[in-house]
Amino acid sequence: MAKEKKFMTCDGNQAAAHVSYMFTEVAAIYPITPSSTMAEHVDEWAAAGRKNIFGETVLVQEMQSEGGAAGAVHGSLQAGALTTTYTASQGLLLMIPNMYKIAGELLPCVFHVSARTLASHALCIFGDHQDVMSTRQTGFAMLCEGSVQEVMDLAGVAHLSTIKSKVPFVNFFDGFRTSHEIQKIEAIDQEDLAALIDQDALSDFRKRALSPENPSTRGTAENPDVFFQHRESSNEYYNAVPAIVEDYMNKVAEITGRQYHLFDYYGAADAERVIIAMGSVTEAIRETIDHLTAQGEKVGLVSVHLYRPFSAKHFLAAVPATARRIAVLDRTKEPGANGEPLYLDVKDCFYGKENAPLIVGGRFGLGSKDTTPAQILSVYENLALPMPKDKFTLGIVDDVTFTSLPQKEEVTLGGKGMFQAKFYGLGADGTVGANKNSVKIIGDNTNKYCQAYFAYDSKKSGGFTCSHLRFGDNPIRSTYLVTTPNFVACHVQAYLNMYDVTRGLQKNGTFLLNTIWEGDELAANLPNKVKKYFADNNITVYYINATKIAQEIGLGNRTNTILQSAFFRITEVIPVDLAVEQMKKFIVKSYGKKGEDVVNKNYAAVDRGGEYKTLTVDPAWSNLEVSKVATDDAPEFIQNIVRPINAQDGDLLPVSAFTKNPDGVWENGTAKYEKRGVSAFVPEWNAENCIQCNKCAYVCPHAAIRPFVLTADELAASPFKEGETLAAIGKSFAGMAFAQVVDDLDCLGCGNCVDVCPGKKGVKALEMKPLQTEVGAQAKWDYCVKNVSSKQKLVDVKLNVKNSQFATPMFEFSGACSGCGETPYVKLISQLYGDREMVANATGCSSIYSGSVPSTPYTTNDRGQGPAWANSLFEDFCEFGLGMVIANEKMRARLETLIKQASMCDCAPAEAKELFNAWLENKDDAEKSREIADKIIDFLKDCDKPEAKKIMELSHYLVKRSQWIIGGDGASYDIGFGGLDHVLASGKNVNILVLDTEVYSNTGGQASKATPLGAIAKFAASGKRIRKKDLGLIASTYGYVYAAQVAMGADNAQTLKAIREAEAYDGPSIIIAYAPCINHGLKAGMGKAQAEEAKAVECGYWHLWRYNPELEKEGKNPFTLDSKEPNWDNFETFLKGEVRYASVMKQYPDEAEELFKAAKENAQWRYNNYRRLARQQWGQDPDAIKE
Repeated sequence: MAKEKKFMTCDGNQAAAHVSYMFTEVAAIYPITPSSTMAEHVDEWAAAGRKNIFGETVLVQEMQSEGGAAGAVHGSLQAGALTTTYTASQGLLLMIPNMYKIAGELLPCVFHVSARTLASHALCIFGDHQDVMSTRQTGFAMLCEGSVQEVMDLAGVAHLSTIKSKVPFVNFFDGFRTSHEIQKIEAIDQEDLAALIDQDALSDFRKRALSPENPSTRGTAENPDVFFQHRESSNEYYNAVPAIVEDYMNKVAEITGRQYHLFDYYGAADAERVIIAMGSVTEAIRETIDHLTAQGEKVGLVSVHLYRPFSAKHFLAAVPATARRIAVLDRTKEPGANGEPLYLDVKDCFYGKENAPLIVGGRFGLGSKDTTPAQILSVYENLALPMPKDKFTLGIVDDVTFTSLPQKEEVTLGGKGMFQAKFYGLGADGTVGANKNSVKIIGDNTNKYCQAYFAYDSKKSGGFTCSHLRFGDNPIRSTYLVTTPNFVACHVQAYLNMYDVTRGLQKNGTFLLNTIWEGDELAANLPNKVKKYFADNNITVYYINATKIAQEIGLGNRTNTILQSAFFRITEVIPVDLAVEQMKKFIVKSYGKKGEDVVNKNYAAVDRGGEYKTLTVDPAWSNLEVSKVATDDAPEFIQNIVRPINAQDGDLLPVSAFTKNPDGVWENGTAKYEKRGVSAFVPEWNAENCIQCNKCAYVCPHAAIRPFVLTADELAASPFKEGETLAAIGKSFAGMAFAQVVDDLDCLGCGNCVDVCPGKKGVKALEMKPLQTEVGAQAKWDYCVKNVSSKQKLVDVKLNVKNSQFATPMFEFSGACSGCGETPYVKLISQLYGDREMVANATGCSSIYSGSVPSTPYTTNDRGQGPAWANSLFEDFCEFGLGMVIANEKMRARLETLIKQASMCDCAPAEAKELFNAWLENKDDAEKSREIADKIIDFLKDCDKPEAKKIMELSHYLVKRSQWIIGGDGASYDIGFGGLDHVLASGKNVNILVLDTEVYSNTGGQASKATPLGAIAKFAASGKRIRKKDLGLIASTYGYVYAAQVAMGADNAQTLKAIREAEAYDGPSIIIAYAPCINHGLKAGMGKAQAEEAKAVECGYWHLWRYNPELEKEGKNPFTLDSKEPNWDNFETFLKGEVRYASVMKQYPDEAEELFKAAKENAQWRYNNYRRLARQQWGQDPDAIKE
């Protein structure tokens, strides 16, 4: 009797994890996008007790870096355990040294890689083959898959083959396009694969394990006499790999009915034009081949699975004898090479062959650039030319070196009856999560095949998202974005004016809009372009005020469930009753750990998803004139590059758009031109209740509320009405007006400003109001930033919290999450030191919101000065910053020599000598060096003397710089700790800011050494069992490092004081800043992030302290405990207010009490240790102190 097929609706990462779990005894892991979820699945399954082939759970060990993970894999293999890891991109590169060792020692293992771009001129987290191609020389076999189903089928082949052959494998598939694409696929049973293991080979692996019972020596050093021949002795193992892999492919085919080969041919038997490729593009090529062969075209594809060892025999057997023209597609770029790797391999196979076909090569899909059937058609057309273009590029317009193939109009393929949908959402509004559930509901409850893929910009929550869904009766091979949808949902009203949301919507299609407008008001507010499209294409339009419904239910801005329900009701892709039942089932799965209240609110959201209405489309709209894009005085760079990218039209930009900055340099201050207006609610200022404390501006994560002080003339010309400003408090502002002004279009509506506002007599000066009610508010902001001069020089901005906010932020409107706990610290530093600030930033959340094209939040003052920001890598951010410091030291030393020489020159005027000597005396004083530098530059700018020119060339080193090194806890506590320690030990004058969210925020919330005991995080699925590392106290043990621990929401003044002291200290400093994060799951919401910091300190969860070596010089205790005695009774209440702790109670109730008790005891232990340090007696001989 045939076995019943089992289907799964999952993505490529889950498919790889599902199979790898079966064969894995130990997993040594470290998070990196887009591979992290593979390890997360393994960790969750192990915590849930899932058994592998050996009847055991997998032992999961998170390491401090990918290099560490590879080392642990190596050691585990040597000790006799089948070991796996999961990685991508720079992470894979960090594993290369150990990969050579593992391969050289013939240790069987599999590295599962969701292939990703390598950082070059810029970081890119998306997919191509640059990383795996960088490992092709290590001795690992390389197996590639092109779809989620192929991952399910062939991942096991990698594990089986490595055991039998002893050669380790890299099993790879395209990052994001396959790793994150959700498909309905057929699953493979563990029992079926278990039967295929070569038990003799496995036994041999066990016998080779290091053991004192049968000792051996490994990892020896060899000399020139024997190394070469010893290295060649492994050749036979590699020669055997192709046959072993082919054999296992055949055995898997017997189980699944799906046949694979090392090289799979698809297309006409007598094909004359053939493409060679590997990865997800092969699916789109197959679609294109079906389209062309139906028209009688003789075309084909050879899909590469086993890339290393590359078997020329098997490859040549797969290519049709009729092939006359071959195009090889590589998803990588190797500058300076005579071609990309696969292209060179293919050319080598045909070298010297009689009647060899003409072979050309091309690059495609770098950084997940979409590769569509139209582009594949262009490749086949190129092959038909008398002289096909070689070394071409695909999917871009190269108008500089002219490598690109002609672009063609997109064609709709994929088969009849396919339903395609697009959903435009806002990051963290739940749209993506709801669509993941939707596709699983359809996949699990119907016979339909389904596919889901999700496109994002680089912002954190609050950014652009677009979900691409397909459903059909046949397997879906469309590995590219939906361009011709039947259904479009726009979940953010503001997008109507920002993006072309109707582009490609098919005639007679359906459009759903989430909007606050009703009926005639909606019709009046729709852009003419949208209305005309509706009328021209007979679109059925529905609308719903999901924002209002969510507020009424108590879901805040989470409109996703309401709109998901509306989608199922409108489209009826499955029966509505079934959809409602399944949505509620998935609600329990998605939100159950957050509590019954959240579940019930989402149930209500499902029930109210039917409250949509139909908009009557007026046929007369076809005659509307489409409004031209409004122009303004924005710079050319903004108009021609930044805005098209922001409008999701970056794909249309040619290569020539970037010839002025091929090195990746981007202009500062582009974020202010976005003006997205995506928040439904924004703060409104009521002057009569304001005490001018500026706390609201101090805590704003996006610098979207600021105090302005206006002179009489500035006020007279302003749009402020009588009573809308106050008399500014302070002698420096005599006769001036004060206003707290909100930038509604850049505000993300978190509400922290309202929360911290003290107001007057219990009545706050700020209140959240619907965006559409704030008529005229934006005009006030626009006037102030353009026409009101900064008054920061009238006060000491470093003196107190209030004064600090009169300094213009030079970090504004970042892509950070609404309510972000990190950015207020970054912004404050920019206000205090931005005009001379250098920043070395670790990769992570802080680099993504600080420098993601096209938005750069670091900006300049009215003199063009501002923070100079750069990101290197995740693991080396401190060394990167140290490099900046030593370069600055070197160049300033040269400048000092030149100025000394000039000051002693007889020809130098007395005024110049006076300036030079003044600079030499004050070059390390920030304020004075700035003042003197301006005078020197002004004096020398027109001087033609060689000495003056040399000084002017180095004039940007005249001002003492403020070097900041910024990173999260993953970078600081884990992967970059070695570098951080070394930089602190160097004694150099650097300032390190650690933004401590206690998890790896950017990769999705994995545990780090900053994660406290008891917290649930990814890779700590059942709660972390060891204490948090005390990074600050470790740093203080050097004795010459300034260290502090701060929490802005708990003590505004202490944060300011610590930053001020750290920067002023002539030596290394480190500030550890507590930062609530969306990964914590604050039950009160991120609008209470500052309040959460206050609660953390009040209950003893977090402690405030400073260690200042300058005090020791005065004979004082350098350690100051700034926290008050905690109220320990509130400790557990605090924990229960965050899902990362509360979910422990729900998932592991038997252990929760013990973990929470241990967490509290640990916090008390740490606090008592701080108390002891604060009470130490300094300035006395220890021997003189009585016992």
